[in-house]
Amino acid sequence: MGPAGRLLAAFALLVGAAFALDALLPPPLERAGDISALVTDRAGKPLRAFPTDDGRWRFHGDLDRIDPEFIEALIRVEDKRFRQHNGTDWLGMVRAAVDSALSGRVVSGGSTITMQTARMLEPRDRNIGSKLIEIVRAHQIERRLSKDDILALYLTLTPYGGNLEGVRAASWSYFGHEADRLSDDEIALLIALPQSPEARRPDRRPEQAARARNWVAQKLSNYGVFSEADVADVAASGVPGRRRDFPDRAWHGAAKALASGPRGDVRATLDAGLQAEVERIALTQAELAGAEVQVSALVVHIPTRAVRAIAGSASRDRPGGWLDLTAQARSPGSTLKPFIYAMAFDDGTAASDTLISDLPKRFAAYQPENFDRMFRGDVRVSDALQHSLNVPAVMMLDKVGPERFAAQLALAGASPRIAGSASHDAGLAIALGGAGLTARELAVLYAALGDKGIAKPLVWRADEEAASLERPGRRMIGEASADEIIRILQNGPTPEGRVPGRLTENAPQIAFKTGTSYGYRDAWAAGVAGNLAIVVWVGRADGAPRPGVTGGDAALPVLFEIADRAAHHLRDTGETRGRLTSEKRMRSKGAMRDFAAAAPPQILFPPRDAELWAGSVDGDPARGFVLAGRGDGKLSWYVDGAPCETDDAGAPVWSPTREGFYTVTAVDSAGRSSRVRVRVLTGPA
Repeated sequence: MGPAGRLLAAFALLVGAAFALDALLPPPLERAGDISALVTDRAGKPLRAFPTDDGRWRFHGDLDRIDPEFIEALIRVEDKRFRQHNGTDWLGMVRAAVDSALSGRVVSGGSTITMQTARMLEPRDRNIGSKLIEIVRAHQIERRLSKDDILALYLTLTPYGGNLEGVRAASWSYFGHEADRLSDDEIALLIALPQSPEARRPDRRPEQAARARNWVAQKLSNYGVFSEADVADVAASGVPGRRRDFPDRAWHGAAKALASGPRGDVRATLDAGLQAEVERIALTQAELAGAEVQVSALVVHIPTRAVRAIAGSASRDRPGGWLDLTAQARSPGSTLKPFIYAMAFDDGTAASDTLISDLPKRFAAYQPENFDRMFRGDVRVSDALQHSLNVPAVMMLDKVGPERFAAQLALAGASPRIAGSASHDAGLAIALGGAGLTARELAVLYAALGDKGIAKPLVWRADEEAASLERPGRRMIGEASADEIIRILQNGPTPEGRVPGRLTENAPQIAFKTGTSYGYRDAWAAGVAGNLAIVVWVGRADGAPRPGVTGGDAALPVLFEIADRAAHHLRDTGETRGRLTSEKRMRSKGAMRDFAAAAPPQILFPPRDAELWAGSVDGDPARGFVLAGRGDGKLSWYVDGAPCETDDAGAPVWSPTREGFYTVTAVDSAGRSSRVRVRVLTGPA
């Protein structure tokens, strides 16, 4: 091989080695991967910003979110041939060396934007060796990224003092707004700070910051970017004297939206206006209820399943407020009853006008009672659901099958947490709240009820709404059954101060159900208002009881108020229909009593000639019988002529002490009486 061949081979070997080293030692671009995130509402209004894991504020330098005038000015000052060179501006480096030699000090390092980016990816002491490494790294970066990508990376990593990195973080912290629109003085300051970020921090050294900013403004004037008038205006402007807080709204909803997909800037499904209203309502109601009380609420757009507002708690300053209480499993009380009846309608077991018995009944070792300890005899299924009668609901669940019911809920996306048995099998108590569900899961169920029985998961990111519309979902209950349950719930008794929607022009009818857990630990209201599903929970975060507080008292008024505000905030989007009105409820003033002549009281339990079992059940001692009837005023009860005892709630309870026949008598306030004769058994006949 001749000299030329050897030279060519050596050159080829050198080039090959360079490519091999480039592949083996790539620039550490992944070091810029840990970035902060900004969550906005569906219209782009900022809600909450999240720092990096190490506590830094570093937002992605998305060029679409940065003022183009700032970008133009930055390139003009830092690297005017940025678009032409391949990582190193040799002419600029020669000029910088000459200027530094003439002045006797370093005037400019001649580093390009790409070289500065390389230095920020791998910080080193400033010396000749570091400069050579930056040159190599700059060429590696240029081979891998486009000019816009390099600029975005630079604008992500640029230091601005303290834990601020990147122009967007600096704009939020120093000016309180996004970097998409910047004034001349803000542009000049953001260009000046990275050159010496700690020495020029405006919150600590405002004079040095102003001096550097004004120097940049004059430099931009020399380049023809600013006019002399612009320079004067910049010099007359003050510099920020403190760092501002980053956006910090919709605490729990923004966190859920961020966690629902890749980290980065996220547009949530939330509506900022409605979100603020729901947070205000939750805090107001919690403050009225007491120092330990929390309120959580969800508003879901049914067609897309998009969460429009969420209050995970009333306030983080109240006990348990840091928890997202919409994600905490609680006893749902009676809020599951509509779905029990809907499944019974699907089976043909019952219809809304079917008569069902509301009398004391024992299911093996389980004996449910109504909330008011009263019984009403034969009632229509629609009345049983509207008035939340317990015994009919348990009877209906017994027909549907508790295991099947729990399985249907789980398939819909609401898995009941069954406790109290080794197998964790669902029992009849699930009808009355004997299984844990979260507010989010209840929202899934009620959104399905409002969507003809189709269940779909909730959506938290705006870019997923269209896909949710097209998603087929899973049928939970039949369309006809869902429509009938909605009709029944729309005709339930409304809270004080509200007229039923059907009697109010342009007002949506709200199909709602309340729930109160055992021991008054949880107060619920859930419903469908037009195209919205709304769920409200009121209680203590630690699960402590609040004696006497029911879902109808504490949660239902909140649901109606939220529905009212949603109608206002979402009316322009077509997601609600009109507003609710607030009027006093019409009272009958006794007119219903005038249609019938006075009659003696009716004894509902025990029925005439009944045989009652008063022995032990599965080894447990017998419980007393709660006597039930209806008549004029409060009834007085007697057994064989002796007054009947009452429990702590004032209900008449009879505990037989022997086998045999008894006479039970009820007397109303006017002295009219009725009596039945029954037989009590305690052992084999």
